[in-house]
Amino acid sequence: MYMRRTHRSSRPLLAGGVLLAATALLVSGCSSGSSSAASTTKVTALAALPSSTPSGLSRYYDQKLSWRSCGVPGFECATMKAPLDYAKPDAGDVRLAVARKKATGPGARLGSLQVNPGGPGGSAIDYLQSYAGIGYPADVRARYDMVAMDPRGVARSEPVECLTGPQMDAFTQTDTTPDDKKETQQLVDAFKKFAEGCGARSPELLRHVSTVDAARDMDILRAVLGDKKLNYVGASYGTFLGATYAGLYPDRVGRMVLDGAMDPSIDARRLNEDQTAGFETAFQSFAKDCAQHSDCPLGDAGTSPEQMAKNLKAFFQELDKKPIPTGDPDGRKLGEALATTGVIAAMYDEAAWEQLREALDSAMKDDDGAGLLALADSYYERDANGKYANLMFANAAVNCLDLPPAFEGPDQVEQALPAFEKASSVFGEGLAWAALNCGYWPVRATGEPHRIEAKGAPPILVVGTTRDPATPYRWAQSLASQLSSGTLLTYVGDGHTAYGRGSQCIDSAINRYLLEGTPPADGKRCS
Repeated sequence: MYMRRTHRSSRPLLAGGVLLAATALLVSGCSSGSSSAASTTKVTALAALPSSTPSGLSRYYDQKLSWRSCGVPGFECATMKAPLDYAKPDAGDVRLAVARKKATGPGARLGSLQVNPGGPGGSAIDYLQSYAGIGYPADVRARYDMVAMDPRGVARSEPVECLTGPQMDAFTQTDTTPDDKKETQQLVDAFKKFAEGCGARSPELLRHVSTVDAARDMDILRAVLGDKKLNYVGASYGTFLGATYAGLYPDRVGRMVLDGAMDPSIDARRLNEDQTAGFETAFQSFAKDCAQHSDCPLGDAGTSPEQMAKNLKAFFQELDKKPIPTGDPDGRKLGEALATTGVIAAMYDEAAWEQLREALDSAMKDDDGAGLLALADSYYERDANGKYANLMFANAAVNCLDLPPAFEGPDQVEQALPAFEKASSVFGEGLAWAALNCGYWPVRATGEPHRIEAKGAPPILVVGTTRDPATPYRWAQSLASQLSSGTLLTYVGDGHTAYGRGSQCIDSAINRYLLEGTPPADGKRCS
């Protein structure tokens, strides 16, 4: 499955593959090892530690954080410890990177607001420093300490590692629409090599990076910060993380916004199939917009979205036979796999449609694949030196631990192909095969599909976008109905997630909830 990530993040989404955001706004990260401008926060653990906390975790809830400069003006960073294995809290620690930007005032401080941009695998600290800590509404930033923690296995928090840069280059170019048994075996071998690399390079950590583990870490951070309740904004996969927290600790939920919601009650196959349909919905919107521009390479004003899908699919098939040059210094050409990723990357945000149009025009008319390759590289977080962030590694590690695999072998994928191709004629085949990734994972899944009700929690605001490609609108409807206190807020529009996309109606409703605790009327719709 393609990564689930917010449009303000810089990563992808797949439930056996990956989901991220299309545009990168990353700022140089916070180093937990910096020693300049250190300040120490001492928390009275007895006041913040719930009486139900197991005694074996007291030393984690009672810890203090030493805050120091991140090297990014206005932000402080620290390192927090959590048990590697919550079932055996004395078996060792995991070190988690935390960052904050203190409330700017004026007005009474409302506590901390933890944020997470999704992925799984997206860096919450990057999101905080590049967007949330400077781009959230001024009134929100004035009243809350803006806080982020990279989840275990992600970015600065003891990252999961799997493949080298050259190995990832090969992996991302693997054909995900195999035409015969030989190509099928090559794809299976690529998935196995990826999984074996993760198992070899992160053998212990790989067993303890589930969303449940990350939610428990969030509760330690809540207590260490001195907050009796968790205030939280989660986007994309961050909604699953937030909902999981609410299910574990409903009495500790404060004001919680879940934007671009996931449905915890569905299995991995259904998740991938729904997301495939979501990308088809987004492509239909892109095609209608493309037809209004003279430089649309897929057709003109008289061309239907269905015909444009056929034209794009035909282009992908040509690339499968003969990749085109990109000018890449490492010699990479644009084949079907990278081209598909580049197109999918642009589906997350309609602001990227112009860039996609230009990239497709260059590729289809001039055999210049540089534009689509750049989109794919941004999705994979590959830099100009050929180094990949750990986003894709962490994404697979969390997804494959959270749910049993969608498919356990090629035969199951082949049986499912008609359903996936019905969901999307242009993306269905590739996304079905991509969902095979977790079938070869070295660690058995610890999670199962389940409903989350969080009985006893205060109102939780669930936000859904009607034409969201990565987290389909029906997921938001489902999560809001599962949560005993869920309130659904709908954005009628395109793109992945809604908060901060320009809808005054959406932003005003969320801001009022965060600042006053008053959710909008259930079912409110905005455009």
